[in-house]
Amino acid sequence: MLSRYLLFVIMTVPFQAIAETGKPSYTPPPAVISTESTLQMAGGLLLVLALIGGITWLLKRFSLIPTTATGIVKVIAATGVGQRERVVVVEIDGTWLVLGVAPGRVSKLHAMTKPMTEAIDPISQAPTAMAFAEQLTQSIKKENA
Repeated sequence: MLSRYLLFVIMTVPFQAIAETGKPSYTPPPAVISTESTLQMAGGLLLVLALIGGITWLLKRFSLIPTTATGIVKVIAATGVGQRERVVVVEIDGTWLVLGVAPGRVSKLHAMTKPMTEAIDPISQAPTAMAFAEQLTQSIKKENA
């Protein structure tokens, strides 16, 4: 019987009195998603997108992006001769046209047949990979012998 009374007294004592109280200097951490962090993230994203757009515009403006010729018309060469004027050599079905291009106007300056031998390409005149492989094999055999 005594154990029942003891158990009853223990159960009625408020546990908050013996529990550890919170630290008075504790401050909860700031929220992970706040207005400041969201604006900072959006600003960084806009900055990166503006940078990508600016670089793309510069590459297009100064013709640093090579264009691929997939149709009948191929641009062979182009050069600027003024602020907005260009001279362009275009190949159309075996004929080369020299065109003057200005804002709102394209005029034919000269027409000629495609030359049989284009400018000599030093890369095409270089020894082939097969010749290099043969020379490498010979040099390895010399070292091992």
